[in-house]
Amino acid sequence: MTLRRGVHLCFMLGFFALPSFCAIAELRTWPDISTVPPDLEIPLLTDAAPGPGLRVKQTLPAWRQTAIYHVLYLPKDWQPSRRWPVIIEYAGNGGYTNKFGDISGGRPEGSKLGYGMSAGKGFIWVCLPYLDDAGKEIAVRWWGDKPTYNPQPTLKYCREAVAWICREYGGDEKRVVLCGFSRGAIACNFLGLHDDATAKLWCGFVPYSHYDGVRTQWSYPGADRVSALARLKRLGSRPQFICHEGGGVEDTRRYLAGAMPGGNYTFVPTGFRNHNDAWTLRPGEARAKLRAWLNKLVFP
Repeated sequence: MTLRRGVHLCFMLGFFALPSFCAIAELRTWPDISTVPPDLEIPLLTDAAPGPGLRVKQTLPAWRQTAIYHVLYLPKDWQPSRRWPVIIEYAGNGGYTNKFGDISGGRPEGSKLGYGMSAGKGFIWVCLPYLDDAGKEIAVRWWGDKPTYNPQPTLKYCREAVAWICREYGGDEKRVVLCGFSRGAIACNFLGLHDDATAKLWCGFVPYSHYDGVRTQWSYPGADRVSALARLKRLGSRPQFICHEGGGVEDTRRYLAGAMPGGNYTFVPTGFRNHNDAWTLRPGEARAKLRAWLNKLVFP
């Protein structure tokens, strides 16, 4: 069957009749990420002390006897006397691969969105871990341990990490942006708006590929739409830049039109078929729009 005939069949039989086939057929009409060479290279991860232009592995003091860590990047132009906007990022689920060659390892060092958003300048970038129930190991799928997937250890580390970064490296508490890929996109609301203490940390959100409440069949408790709406209500008027591969932003647009219309949402497709956060390391219309949105948010 040709691609054109396959797409036609999706419409003839109804989009929801063949969701997997239709989704794949639709994605194949978008270009692959490999067709656009990257113009950014993320610095290598080191064990050095934090400094301008360095990407380092770090652990908060209370977790130094565990296997927990986050990844800190101070911008090339960092100076300790200034206050800096902060990008906090969550990774996708580990163990993910697809037919387009996209992979996700599920650990903080694999994240890429924040570096592409900032080009390594002007922003502190921090990639946070998800914690297991005991708070001693990194969870590479969802958060906590199945079947309860307790988010509380992850939330505690998140809140303390934001405070630590702002206190130790000049992060501006009023200019902290939360972003994430796949699992991390869901985490923008599921974790970021989970409770009042966590929700107040953020001035804006960038969920890339998925959105809390759009799909309800995930394995963790609280994936239902009633729970998702309770979290969404904590968003208020704060902006979200919602992006997705292919035409996936339309699913989120439809969901939000019913769940909480009138929100401060920006919907932008990445321009690629790939489920891969490396799109921000490449020039393109979506990245340009994201950077313009981000700069307007933190440098009004």
